[in-house]
Amino acid sequence: MASSGSEDEAQEQLRALEKGEDETVGEKEMESDGEGAEESEEDDESSEEEDEKENEAEIQRLEEQLSINAFDYNCHVDLIKLLRQEGELIRLRRARQKMSELFPLTEEIWLDWLKDEIRMASDRSDREKVYELFERAVKDYICPEIWLEYAQYSIGGMGQEGGIEKVRSVFERALTAVGLHVTKGATIWEAYREFENAILSTLQPSPGNIPSAEQQQALNGQLEKIHLLFRRQLGIPLLDMEATYAEYEEWSEEPVPETVVQLYRKAVQQMEKCKPYEEALLVAETPKLLEYQAYIDFELKGGDPARIQLIFERALAENCLVPDLWAQYTQYLDRQLKVKELVLSAHDRAARNCPWTVGLWKRYLLAMERHGINHNIVSENFEKALNAGFIQATDYVEIWQAYLDYLRRRVDFTQESSKELEELRSAFARALDYLKHDVEERFSESGDPSCSIMQNWARIEARHCNNIQKARELWDSIMTKGNSKFANMWLEYYNLERAHGDTPHCRKALHRAVQCTVDYPEHVCDVLLSLERIEGSLEDWDAAVQKTENRLARVNEQRAKAAEKGAALAKQEEEKAEQRKKARAEKKASKKAKKNKTGEKRKAEEEDEEEWGKETEQPNKKHKGQGDVAFEEDNTEEMEAEMGLFGRNPTKKIEDSPSKQKAKAATVKKGTEKILHDINKDRITVFVSNLSYNMADPEEKLRSLFEGCGEITEVRAVFTNKGAFRGYCYVEFKEEKSALAALRLDRTEVDGRPMFVSPCVDKNRNPSFKPTFKYSTTLEKHKLFVSGLPYSCTKEELEELFKEHGCVKEVRLVTNRSGKSKGLAYIEYENEGQASQAVFKMDGMKIKEQVIKVAISNPPTRKQVDKPETGRQPAAMVPRQAFGARGKGRTQLALLPRSVQRQGTPTTKAENGMSQEQPEASATPTPTASEAEPKKLSNADFAKMLLKQ
Repeated sequence: MASSGSEDEAQEQLRALEKGEDETVGEKEMESDGEGAEESEEDDESSEEEDEKENEAEIQRLEEQLSINAFDYNCHVDLIKLLRQEGELIRLRRARQKMSELFPLTEEIWLDWLKDEIRMASDRSDREKVYELFERAVKDYICPEIWLEYAQYSIGGMGQEGGIEKVRSVFERALTAVGLHVTKGATIWEAYREFENAILSTLQPSPGNIPSAEQQQALNGQLEKIHLLFRRQLGIPLLDMEATYAEYEEWSEEPVPETVVQLYRKAVQQMEKCKPYEEALLVAETPKLLEYQAYIDFELKGGDPARIQLIFERALAENCLVPDLWAQYTQYLDRQLKVKELVLSAHDRAARNCPWTVGLWKRYLLAMERHGINHNIVSENFEKALNAGFIQATDYVEIWQAYLDYLRRRVDFTQESSKELEELRSAFARALDYLKHDVEERFSESGDPSCSIMQNWARIEARHCNNIQKARELWDSIMTKGNSKFANMWLEYYNLERAHGDTPHCRKALHRAVQCTVDYPEHVCDVLLSLERIEGSLEDWDAAVQKTENRLARVNEQRAKAAEKGAALAKQEEEKAEQRKKARAEKKASKKAKKNKTGEKRKAEEEDEEEWGKETEQPNKKHKGQGDVAFEEDNTEEMEAEMGLFGRNPTKKIEDSPSKQKAKAATVKKGTEKILHDINKDRITVFVSNLSYNMADPEEKLRSLFEGCGEITEVRAVFTNKGAFRGYCYVEFKEEKSALAALRLDRTEVDGRPMFVSPCVDKNRNPSFKPTFKYSTTLEKHKLFVSGLPYSCTKEELEELFKEHGCVKEVRLVTNRSGKSKGLAYIEYENEGQASQAVFKMDGMKIKEQVIKVAISNPPTRKQVDKPETGRQPAAMVPRQAFGARGKGRTQLALLPRSVQRQGTPTTKAENGMSQEQPEASATPTPTASEAEPKKLSNADFAKMLLKQ
């Protein structure tokens, strides 16, 4: 021993010397770079320390946030990732434990946890803890990967007592759970067969040895187990069944039995039916909800409970945050399978996955009561529901009502007093206090304006406990909460008194109802008179008649006053509107008169200068159709270009060259060219508006925008007389489906403005047409409404902020017509859970020194205001306009430009609603199109007109 020790010491010294020599050589070679290496090492150490400090600060922040809101799923996930990164095993185990108590963990989280625990397991006790962890993991979701990992880990314990039987037990349970999985079930079957083949190889006798009877019996038994596994697998529709059948034929020394062949063919036929659904899942994008729903419907028609359960579990593994899917699954289990462990497990996972959905908690409470679960466990789950963080005040009312119903069904009312009855009464009192304080503080409302919980309490006291006095006290409290003005509340109390009270209290209640009811006093009066007909004396009848008559007289008087007031207000509004119309008409008329006067003055000066200052060449008078028509048209266009709109001569600083004048004339001609629209093509045409006036080449721009919708026949951009783009146009397609596709581009941003795309509808022909709003106007629990945003906040900034709480599908900033933000936005998430978490975290948050408000999107119902009709006709100066598909514009301008003429329309409207041919307001009839065509005059004609004056 001593000699061996000395030899070891010598070897150690030799290695140390060699190491020292190597270090000396290395020092000489790296002497020049030593200082730089030291500096880089110091930098790396400092950066690592900074990262550790930052991670520790983030971990503390996440832990603090979870102490405030333990149901923050994303916060749990982030904390676990950071702790695993830092190697904090004890804190990591604690964080995983807390999350698993609140939520079912995903396959990825479970596998990471299991692998970490497997690496740390050193003795048998640790191995038992890993087994327990596997048991918890397989209960959350049906995951073939977790079952396969469980089976493989159990194989490692084969050497222990009963190890082989334990492995077989795990494999059998795995086959029951996921053996029917079409795409992944085969891996479990194959792993099971490999395990049995490995056992078979240990039973094979060595070459040259003859096995004993016992060995031969064990060998035959093992062969039969493998045969049975093959036959069981071939009877199930799984992916790549042909390869399994071929493997069985090759492995088996005997031909495949006919019964197995028939089962195999039947399974192949079933697989062919499932194949389209599996292929749809293969190519679909996550979360594949529609594809899974179609698959579920297919399996429900088949009626195989095991296959139905499996497809539900597969769908939920990828859509665990979809409450409707959980509700559909639990309803199927409640009504069809009714297996206690299976039903309760599904309800528990549903509530833990979607804790914000009150419907799932209500179903869970009913399922526990249905299967006789201990009362303490039911109460504990109810307390979890209260802490789940519902998104509406009414949700808390619903969960309290479900729990109170459960407590009421536990009470034996044949006994005068019992522990259950006292618990029910204390629960009612606690519910009212909870709604008054906790719920009102959070939502600014109790969620129970009609006091339904208090009503039920009063009915129970009166009907089951014969305590009418307590019921009256409760109803008195109900009426003091603002319900005394509603007739239905008084009639509910009257019916209670009628059933369980006495006539004097009925009469007293109805007398108070007649005095207080606002909505339907006539109905209450009728009920009072009916009571007195049956129960009352003559004095009672007279008192009732007098009271009802007086009350109805006051009501009619109040209604008459309200009607008069409403009519007066409507009249005032009508008069104000008329005054505004007249003021606008007079202002426009004065502007036109001023422009015409200025134009005539300038025109007279020019004609005078041209007539008397120098000789001009007068064109020969020719009848229409004779001579040079082109010359006459050119002259007319030149005159129009010189005179401008309303006879105004624009000031010219620099004389344009002939080529520029020609181009300008062409532009003006293009602007004044009349565009005829065929109303029969409305179904294949869309109206595009709110475009930028400065858009260069709008026809080409819009053609490129809409070419993806289908083949475009024509793009008709509308211009002014000066050739300026008016900001709207018509896009005509070849097919109607292309026009419908184009409507989806409504509010697309173009040049910084939202482009409006609407159907091309003539309101004169379709006065009842109303454009459909692109977005939903009802409650959307997966969408948020954000207000109070800075006007400078961009869509990208919002998406960056809100994507921390889930997958953001769309961010929509609300803008005005010019494209500027209104400080409002809508954020759409993939599911309700992510949206509710974002509300908790983001509501009240500061963005650029402004506090924002975040709430679930629930737009208020638009009130339809009916304007009173009057017999007054509109002023002749401003004829009534027919508004377009988007209604009245802010400027009160007619949206039909004079450059657009509809076929069959006798008159042409100008921008201000007046006749285009009449510069001044006039009540004379509008001439036809042929009569209104202005006579083309030359400069000489204007000179003669001037001389006549």
